[in-house]
Amino acid sequence: MATASEQHGRPGRFPTHRGRRTQAAIDDAARVVIARKGILATTIADIAAAAGRSAASFYNYYDSKEAMVRQWAVRFRDEANQRALSVTGHGLSNRERAYEAAAAHWHTYRNRLAEVISVSQLAMVNDDFAQYWAQMCAIPISFIAETVKRAQAEGYCPGDDPQLIAVAIVAMFNQFCYIQLSGPRSSEPDDQACIQTLANIYYRAIYGEEVR
Repeated sequence: MATASEQHGRPGRFPTHRGRRTQAAIDDAARVVIARKGILATTIADIAAAAGRSAASFYNYYDSKEAMVRQWAVRFRDEANQRALSVTGHGLSNRERAYEAAAAHWHTYRNRLAEVISVSQLAMVNDDFAQYWAQMCAIPISFIAETVKRAQAEGYCPGDDPQLIAVAIVAMFNQFCYIQLSGPRSSEPDDQACIQTLANIYYRAIYGEEVR
């Protein structure tokens, strides 16, 4: 389990404007490096070098890279919750709701790529982060499972397990976003094309008619 200092980093030790700027520079550099290399391959030396700071400067703010990610994870989880609210609005058609769900997932990855990569990779080796990751995935899974149940009441996807469909769609969303947004790229992905692709797959998985 994480210690108190690992969970909270070292907030408040540098309340000055200069201290906040330095921490922000470290965070920004870490996000760039992690988006390219992943958290497991990233070292504190990598982060410090990208920030133009010494490794000792990193330790003024965080006990470890895991402590840094723990702080990120809390903010990310709150943001993911807020984005999910846009999908639950009343008055949307099935296609519109599929689009909003895809857009929320894509923009969460786009805006918080380093957080997603860090938490998902650390979840493979750390029980605390496995819990964070499960909580993050539970939000879209719950929404999609309820969507499937409502669709089944209208005669769609009969006999399918709503929870398993939801898990499969979220897993697809996660992997698609990761492949499109992480690592070295020759060009930036087309946001609109990617969102529409996800929305179409989501919609067809739930509302598409069986080919006979």
